[in-house]
Amino acid sequence: MMFKYILTVACCVLIFYCTGQEVNEQYIRDHYDKREEYITMRDGKRLFTAIYTPKDKSESYPILLNRTPYTVAPYGIDKYKAYLGNFPEMSKKGYIFVYQDVRGKWMSEGVFEDIRPTATPQNGYKIDESTDTYDTIDWLVKNIPNNNKKVGMYGISYPGFYATVGLVKSHPALKAVSPQAPVTDWFIGDDFHHGGALFLMDAFRFMYTFDAPRPQPITNLHGPKGFQLPGKDYTKFFMAHPTLRELKSKYLSHTVKFWDDLAKHDTRDTFWVSRTITEHLTGVKPAVMVVGGLFDAEDTYGAFETYRQIEQRNPKSNNTLVMGPWYHGGWSRATGESLGDIKFDQHTSTYYQEEIELPFFDFYLKGKGTFNPAEATIYVTGSNTWKKFTQWPPRETTDLTLYLRANGEISMHKANAAEKAIQYMSDPAKPVPFQEGIITERTREYMLADQRFVTNRPDVLVFQTAPLEEDMTLTGPVLADLQVAMTGTDADFIVKLIDVYPDTTTAVSPRNDKTVMQGYQMLVRGEVLRGKFRSDFAKPIPFTPNTKTTVNVNLPDIAHTFKKGHRIMIQVQHTWFPLVDRNPNKFMNIYEAKAEDFIPNTHTLYVDGDKSSSIKVKVLK
Repeated sequence: MMFKYILTVACCVLIFYCTGQEVNEQYIRDHYDKREEYITMRDGKRLFTAIYTPKDKSESYPILLNRTPYTVAPYGIDKYKAYLGNFPEMSKKGYIFVYQDVRGKWMSEGVFEDIRPTATPQNGYKIDESTDTYDTIDWLVKNIPNNNKKVGMYGISYPGFYATVGLVKSHPALKAVSPQAPVTDWFIGDDFHHGGALFLMDAFRFMYTFDAPRPQPITNLHGPKGFQLPGKDYTKFFMAHPTLRELKSKYLSHTVKFWDDLAKHDTRDTFWVSRTITEHLTGVKPAVMVVGGLFDAEDTYGAFETYRQIEQRNPKSNNTLVMGPWYHGGWSRATGESLGDIKFDQHTSTYYQEEIELPFFDFYLKGKGTFNPAEATIYVTGSNTWKKFTQWPPRETTDLTLYLRANGEISMHKANAAEKAIQYMSDPAKPVPFQEGIITERTREYMLADQRFVTNRPDVLVFQTAPLEEDMTLTGPVLADLQVAMTGTDADFIVKLIDVYPDTTTAVSPRNDKTVMQGYQMLVRGEVLRGKFRSDFAKPIPFTPNTKTTVNVNLPDIAHTFKKGHRIMIQVQHTWFPLVDRNPNKFMNIYEAKAEDFIPNTHTLYVDGDKSSSIKVKVLK
């Protein structure tokens, strides 16, 4: 949902080739008529809507609707997009394409509210994003000539949230919805918070522009100017401005509302719950296809959780899941044959576009072709194969516990030895970086990047198995069951699951043939939990110093094969900077922390004994 996506969607001028015919602005101009309308909502506010209809009037067409806070540009009936739909090939498939600036953004009237709460009898709201969606669809099917009265919705990231919202009390004409990397829960697992911890770089840089006030009425279609880093090193910048209060006063005074809301609501209170759309996904009627990337730096959690909640709340719904080896939105604007140093041996995005997304919309909106997907279509990295499952997580798995040992080993068997402990210190003044080198940006590749750059740090615990004697495929959730003690009253817990390549590997990085792949430590999944939320995100509790405590860290689902000869590695650490803000190691509201509040913390991790720290995974049979 972050800045890269905004620029890509709003300003995409790339030229694509589809079935031998160029798709660009001139193609769209030659094949579509464009009109711009203000559609009036039930409370009288008008939402700006751009409509592209095929010039060929020989048949009626379904409508594909995309609602976005990122602008429907270009504006003007003589200005055309470079392509229409989720990827260029869709431009040629016979749809009416509709784009709408959501309430309060860009050319639309009203006041914007981040992940606007859903109206309920309890809160008494008269409008929400689902009513805006309903009113929009109702106008479209009644006022666009030559439509076949069937509507589909799609969207990636924040537009994915708006696609999900369309499922709530949906319009009868809405037949197919594909939330893709949808924003779902901004406290537990998406974008700005993971495990209750603030994702500092993303929140700061995104809200610097996104939450800036707009003129009324909107006149500046270029939007606010982005943050200009004084220098090239974000680590240096954030260490020089060590508190969230200082960042607010010096750099974010123009972004009044949402940053202040973050500070006011530092627990998962009713503010966050009311904005969690999955709390309202009952009575789902359209066909749903949830899509996400296994290496999505923004919304991996959102895709899995949206699918899971629809399944649980609507047992008879037509709901499927697709997860591929993609970065945020990579399935729509890349071939998907590699990411960073890792190759996937096939054009995974092209396969998805041609074999899954186009057939999905063609079948439910046109009645053309066949569409009989698996319940879950998942790309398994490592073995680099698409697999189809009758449920997700798959039922064909066995539980496996990986026990952490004092000598740095991982055992698949419980030890009978006496309890041992590893002691080490984490100092917020010397935080562990989340990616290698000078951090000039948050790369999308960090999600699977080599972790050797932190392996020898004394504040990063490293455990690994012996070389595997056969392939091992792990699918579904990962749970770190840590037995800990500390001298402070709070701490963050970062757990990373890593695939260690053997020294004999013949793998070659697709982006740099000088990258040493022998011994490469590929991050498969990493996640953070702010320790005070270990029992309840709504009710933080302090740690009692020097007292053994259980901390469970839930990692988003995985689908990865650790090949024969590879090792499974676990890393445990307490800072991940500046991706995640630093924990003062004191039980407090971190938004109110002063520089002197940040203190070192001596940690103890208990291993080997009857109640040993471990990682629980599921092995595909």
